[in-house]
Amino acid sequence: MRSGGRAMAAGAARPCGGHGPRWALPLRPPLCLACAVETLRDGSASLVRKKHVVSRLHDALAWQALPVVQLLAPDERVCGHLIGTLFGMLHTVEDSGALDLFAEVLVRLVVELKSEQYLRCILDESQKELCKATTMRGSLPTFALLGKLADAIPGFADILVVEHSNLVDHMLMGLTYPNESIKAAVCYLYGKLYSSPVGTERLSAHFEERLCGLFLKALGRAQTKELQVNCLEFLFECLSCNSEILIWSVYCCLLLLTEERLFFSKCHTVYGIESLVRSLQDILQLNNVELHKQGLLLFTEILKRQPVEIKLFTNRGVCIEAIDVLMETVNCPVLEVVVEAVRAVAAFLRKDHLSSPPVPYEELQKLLEAMLKRCADFSPPQSSKRHAGDLLFSVSQSHPANINRGRVPQRQGQLLLNTLESFRNACRLAVEFQSDPMAQENAFTAPNSKSKDTLSNFSEFLLRICDSLCIPMVMNYLERAVSPSMMEIFISTLNTLFTVVPNMRNKFSKKLASSSFIRLTLELKARFCSVQRVRSTWRHSLCVCRDVLPSLSCDCISLKGNPALNQACSSFLCSLCLSLYSATEKERTSAQEEQEMSELLQKGLPQLNYTVAESLLLLAEAPEPFPLDQSLTSHQHCFILLLYFAYTHGDRFVPEAELFLAIRNFLLSAQDRGDCPAPYILRAALYLLAVCQDKGRAMDLRSSCTIRRILDNLPDLSLVYVHCPLLLKLFLRYPELMGRFGRQVLRLWFTWGDCKQTETQEAGFGLSDQLNSVNPLLPLLKSNSSILLILLDLVCSSSVEVAWKVLMTLRIFLERNEDVLVCDLLRSQFLQILQQLLVESSSASLQANRNLPVLLSLLFLVQLRSKGVRELDSTDFKLLHQVSNLCGKCRPRDTDLLQPSLNFLYWSLHQTTPCSQQRAVAVLLSNVSLLELLQKVLECTWLRPLPSQPAYLSSEDALLCSGWLLVASLLLYQHRYNTEVHQTLSLDLTEVLNAVIFRKKKPVLLLVSIMQFLRAALRQNFSSSLLVIIDQNAAQGVTQPQPRLLQDAALHPLAMWQVFSLVVSLQNLLVHVQLQKDLLLSQAVVACLETLVEYLYVKNQDVALHVASQPWHRFLLFTLLNGGQKSFLQPEVLRLMTLFLRYQSSNIISQKEISQILREAAEANLTELPEATSHALHLFLCQIQSSHCQLEPAQSETIQTLLERLLGQRTTSVKHQDIVYPFAGHILSGWKEGILNVLLLPFFQLKVTKVGKQSGCCCCLTLG
Repeated sequence: MRSGGRAMAAGAARPCGGHGPRWALPLRPPLCLACAVETLRDGSASLVRKKHVVSRLHDALAWQALPVVQLLAPDERVCGHLIGTLFGMLHTVEDSGALDLFAEVLVRLVVELKSEQYLRCILDESQKELCKATTMRGSLPTFALLGKLADAIPGFADILVVEHSNLVDHMLMGLTYPNESIKAAVCYLYGKLYSSPVGTERLSAHFEERLCGLFLKALGRAQTKELQVNCLEFLFECLSCNSEILIWSVYCCLLLLTEERLFFSKCHTVYGIESLVRSLQDILQLNNVELHKQGLLLFTEILKRQPVEIKLFTNRGVCIEAIDVLMETVNCPVLEVVVEAVRAVAAFLRKDHLSSPPVPYEELQKLLEAMLKRCADFSPPQSSKRHAGDLLFSVSQSHPANINRGRVPQRQGQLLLNTLESFRNACRLAVEFQSDPMAQENAFTAPNSKSKDTLSNFSEFLLRICDSLCIPMVMNYLERAVSPSMMEIFISTLNTLFTVVPNMRNKFSKKLASSSFIRLTLELKARFCSVQRVRSTWRHSLCVCRDVLPSLSCDCISLKGNPALNQACSSFLCSLCLSLYSATEKERTSAQEEQEMSELLQKGLPQLNYTVAESLLLLAEAPEPFPLDQSLTSHQHCFILLLYFAYTHGDRFVPEAELFLAIRNFLLSAQDRGDCPAPYILRAALYLLAVCQDKGRAMDLRSSCTIRRILDNLPDLSLVYVHCPLLLKLFLRYPELMGRFGRQVLRLWFTWGDCKQTETQEAGFGLSDQLNSVNPLLPLLKSNSSILLILLDLVCSSSVEVAWKVLMTLRIFLERNEDVLVCDLLRSQFLQILQQLLVESSSASLQANRNLPVLLSLLFLVQLRSKGVRELDSTDFKLLHQVSNLCGKCRPRDTDLLQPSLNFLYWSLHQTTPCSQQRAVAVLLSNVSLLELLQKVLECTWLRPLPSQPAYLSSEDALLCSGWLLVASLLLYQHRYNTEVHQTLSLDLTEVLNAVIFRKKKPVLLLVSIMQFLRAALRQNFSSSLLVIIDQNAAQGVTQPQPRLLQDAALHPLAMWQVFSLVVSLQNLLVHVQLQKDLLLSQAVVACLETLVEYLYVKNQDVALHVASQPWHRFLLFTLLNGGQKSFLQPEVLRLMTLFLRYQSSNIISQKEISQILREAAEANLTELPEATSHALHLFLCQIQSSHCQLEPAQSETIQTLLERLLGQRTTSVKHQDIVYPFAGHILSGWKEGILNVLLLPFFQLKVTKVGKQSGCCCCLTLG
């Protein structure tokens, strides 16, 4: 063998035979091309030798093709000789390996020579070979060679079809020959011919008339993989042609193949899907609707029938192209094409079709949105906006003739059906991808960047577009027709959406319930899921069925239809109810209760296919021990739950009066048979009773007692409580229920209530007109005072949050009602509670009690509600004693306790008769601990750091206000009644004056309060058995010149420099007030200036007149007049004018100003002037008369007329002091920048005003 191999190599390589070196090919070893040709033609040469030579020639063509071509191309004879030799060897050699090698060399040689002459030569020889062959068995090499040539040479197929059409007839014969290798070769060659535009055109009729049947028969009987692959390749190659007829025929063939399982299991569709998508892209450019429909039909069938385990789109690019095709067909203007396109979309939306990462979510969104909008474009315009239940009801009640006239065209209905099917598949797809980590995010997103191609965005899109397009489109369709199959898809889609976006489930379910989808679904079940019902009257039918068929269940009473719709509706209602349950009952949701409810709904809803009227009758039925009644209870419970969830979201589709009676009868029946429904059923029943209670007659005693007995079996009322004003009203309306459950239901009401809502109500401070609607307790409190006692108990026995809400409710109620008996009742209860707390608690425990400040605030508010003066009774004095003792146990930093307490003491001194006032002062001054506390509180005024904002009044500042005001009142009334003092108060006068003179950033109300104290001390000439004044100047032994010492001695304990500093400070405050429009502060400043001048006049008239005639006063007047009003009829201006007239300051006020004031007053409408201005004007006019000013007769008449008119206005007014109540900082929250000054018909009759910024407290001030 080795010697033979060497001989073959030498024979092929030696430059012998006289061929010369020109025929030598540059191979190692060298190859003589001429010798190689001779060897191939030598009949005596062995096959092994010839195979070796062809192999060397193959290498030469593969690596040194140019030298070979250069040798052969000039000599056509040699080329033809070589080609003919190789072609002949194809039909004489039987070795398959040699045949493949010979064919490959022959094809490569023809390709390299690039001459059609040799192609035609091969075609001629092939035709001769096929014609002379006695059988088709020897035609395999020919067909195989032609297929390879068609593969390698682009124009070969055109030459074959045009110039050698007879070969096509031989190809048909090859398809009939029982050799699958020949059939496979023929199919492969057919595929190449039909991929050519010329071939497609020439052979289109050939395919329809002769080839199609043979091809399908061959494919149907194919056993080898080669034949199968080639047949499909042939068909899919045909799709690239331009012949509409041929493409149509291929679509038909492939459509027939989709019915064969092997068409999919052998992955033929995987191979051809790209060709099909490209074909669809091409035909969409043609104006052939039927071709579009046929192509989409084929695409749909492949998408639908493709096995899940075999991925159809292995290339993401092809998948994107498929989406583009679907997008283009969906937007087609022809309705029939759109219908088929939407069917294809439905088949396309499968996880196995789209699971190649990354999932094209963004493209899918565009496709779905285009599909839904296209469907909406073909829908008629919506004639009305009605709820879902109303639409179905109107269709079901329409006359048949009207329905026919408004019938939706069949194509439009089919389009909507296909659209809903597609959308449902998209929703299911989103749910399936939730368990696939690869489908959650786009794995190819750049770092630190967000991609829109995420499952989360896609899921939210589905929910959003369902709300904006899908649901309105179906509701529009329901106006004209109702299709059970369509509604089955629609309802099941909504059911799937519950799990598409879990975090939006609750919001989605609430919107569905509020849009009457519970009613819609019940109507669907009643209309389409119970075809016929055996009944005359409900009870009679049950009796008949029990007698005739005692062993049958309720399912046998009706003949049910549309099981798919029934199942979809039942599942949807179950999911909707459970979602609403978790959304509305989140405060007490328990897994056990939810599981019980789920089992009840799953069992009972499929059988609940009754009309609303029948279901109401069903509620009144009492189950009996018959098999027919085994499911009656579950039917009743399911219907009650559905009504509950519908009514809680505003869908009241059952008449309230009828529902009230039905629920009441249901509860009576349950009690009669000793049955206690589950808490969630009782909760629903009580809620329905509550919302219907005002639509019919009140419950009788038997009904209310029945409910009480049923509820007594519960371990906790919260199990059936619903935070609803009407349920609260139900429990408080009937004595049997309030007496047993009033305390519990009120505690639940305030526990479950929204604290922010309560604070919003409180911030209105009685000024809102909607408090009754916001707080439903207010009208109930007015009609039933017994509720107040329960609320008072809750203040002390509940948490601080609940107590605070109770306080707010009671305060608003007291502000809006004038029932004195109620206030007396409250005061007596407060006394009992305070006595109990003070007896049982130590000082430390009192300070830690968080409910006590709330109780004290309410106590003060009860007193504050009494606007007029009244005699204090024994309860009042006991309360005064208890509160003062409580204050004595506190520290200055206990602002929560002290603030309402000092306000209460302050009120007790002012809003009462002189007799009671005298006793109240004695009680307070006898309490040494209280006075010691007040001493510490006042000293905090100059010990506290300055606030950061001048208008900010903290709780500490508010307490200081209360302390100064209370001490001022005690000074006043101790002096008036000469009350015995057991403990004195010591104050540094310099610190007090500096607090006003160097006010810096002190809050306005604190300044007002200190000035009130200063006025009280000045009126008593700083001489009081209660107050000890400390003079720093005297203590430090300050030495001054003799004249100044005499003046200071006359003004003692004031110094002259302090007087002038105080006056200047008050003047500056008035200018500041004019800029800030603070009426409260302006009145306090003027009153303080008046009292100071009076004090100076008593001590030293010269000093008083000197102070009153300071030129700066005139500048002050002009500054005030140049403010916003520019009028003399301002209370500050009039009171200052009166002051200057009184002390004969002619350099400050002249006759001109007096005349101008009289002129303005005569022209003004006195009835429209504020009370403070009217009173100031009255004082000014009286001062003019008493000062003996030089007046003209007309001016005197004007003054008299004005006084008479003012006197007529004041005859009906009650004269009492102005009162300021500083409220604790936490009572008011959320106010804008400012404070609230509540003046209780004061001496100056100031109205309620909002000034500046309030952050934490509120005051009412005495300006007496």
